[in-house]
Amino acid sequence: MEKEFTIINPAGIHARPANAIMDKAITFTCRITLQKDAKTANAKSMVSLLKLGAKMGDTVTVITDGEDELEALAAVGEIIQSSID
Repeated sequence: MEKEFTIINPAGIHARPANAIMDKAITFTCRITLQKDAKTANAKSMVSLLKLGAKMGDTVTVITDGEDELEALAAVGEIIQSSID
């Protein structure tokens, strides 16, 4: 499954949002990938998420594959569209 989300956090995906995404992602068994332009990131790796360089207003595609992919897609998307400091 995949779905696009727009980042609304003024600071983009920096340390705290990346940590929140990772913490949520590791609770799921499926593979979760974030894609921005030609870059991809493993949602279960904070370093990988930070390397995306995602900023406010960017569109990120969340791709999930596995047993609990629907729940994972919704949970990670919710964090991306939040404004965690």
